[in-house]
Amino acid sequence: MTYGFMDIALTPSVQAAQAEMGVDHLWSGFKGNRTFDRFTDQEATFIAQRDTFYIASVSETGWPYVQHRGGPPGFLKMIDDRTLAFMDYRGNRQYISTGNFKANDRACLILMDYPRRARLKIYAHVEKLALDADAVLAKQVVDKDYVAKPERIFRLRLEAFDWNCPQHITPRFTEEEIAKGIQPLRDRIEQLERENALLQVQLERQEGSD
Repeated sequence: MTYGFMDIALTPSVQAAQAEMGVDHLWSGFKGNRTFDRFTDQEATFIAQRDTFYIASVSETGWPYVQHRGGPPGFLKMIDDRTLAFMDYRGNRQYISTGNFKANDRACLILMDYPRRARLKIYAHVEKLALDADAVLAKQVVDKDYVAKPERIFRLRLEAFDWNCPQHITPRFTEEEIAKGIQPLRDRIEQLERENALLQVQLERQEGSD
C-alpha cells in the first residue's frame, strides 16, 4: 500500500490541533489524495542542485534530533525514483543521527532552495551501509573532488514527499550565486572603465595639440 505525505503526517493529535484552530476542513480531503511516493523529473532536478539539507531522527527516548548535511551540489544522489543515497563524511564525531537510525530508521528531510523560496519535505527509511558493502552504490555516491573523509553510506527508501508553500522563506544567496548575479555589473563597469581610459587619452592628446 502506498501512502501520501499527509497520510503519515496527519496523526490524531495533529488533526485535533487543526480542529482546535478551525482548519481541519482544509486538510480532511488530503489523506489518500496526495500519494507522492515516487520522485519525478521535477524532484530529480531539485535534488541534484542542492548542496545542503536537514535530516531529522528520533532516539529511543523519544527526543528528536535535526542535523545539517552539506557537500558539493548534488551530493545527495537520486538512485532511482524511490531511493536516495549519500556518502556520510566525518564531522564532529558525535554520531547522534547514526545512532538514532540504528534504533529507529525513520527520517524526515527538508531540502531548501532559498533564492527561489522552494522547500521539499521527504519521509524515508534510512539504511546505514559500510563503504565496501555495495561497490556499485559507493561509486554512485562518491564525490572524488570533495576533500573529506568518508565513513559510511546512507541509503534512503522513500515513503512519501511533499512540497511546501513559499511563505516565510527569506531568500538567501551563496557567495557563488551572488558572484554570478553581479557578474554582468562587473563586466559593464570594466567596459566603462576602458571607455573612460580611452577618452582620457584622447582628451590629453587633444589638449597637447592645442
